[in-house]
Amino acid sequence: MKLAEYCGTAHSYFGEIEAGRKFPSMDLIEKIAKILRIEPYLFFKSMTGNSTLNEIEQVNARMPHSSKKQLQKQVKAHIKKHVNQSTAQILNEINELIDQY
Repeated sequence: MKLAEYCGTAHSYFGEIEAGRKFPSMDLIEKIAKILRIEPYLFFKSMTGNSTLNEIEQVNARMPHSSKKQLQKQVKAHIKKHVNQSTAQILNEINELIDQY
């Protein structure tokens, strides 16, 4: 209940997540990770190390269809955001190199 409070989310929504009926947005995953002071990818990692394809497929099979579609959209947007940031960073570095000559 405290985590839901810190995230500004209803504790009933967290209950839905825990029951596997809802899947949190990427923003909520990042917020939870920040509060817990961990990296967000750790939520998707197996207890023994890296997730295997089989483990990922098992999680995928349990996830409601609507949550899968929502997650796909969010992951695509998140990747696009980071690609754009990376591209901008690369261009800045190239410009800095050009400025040196």
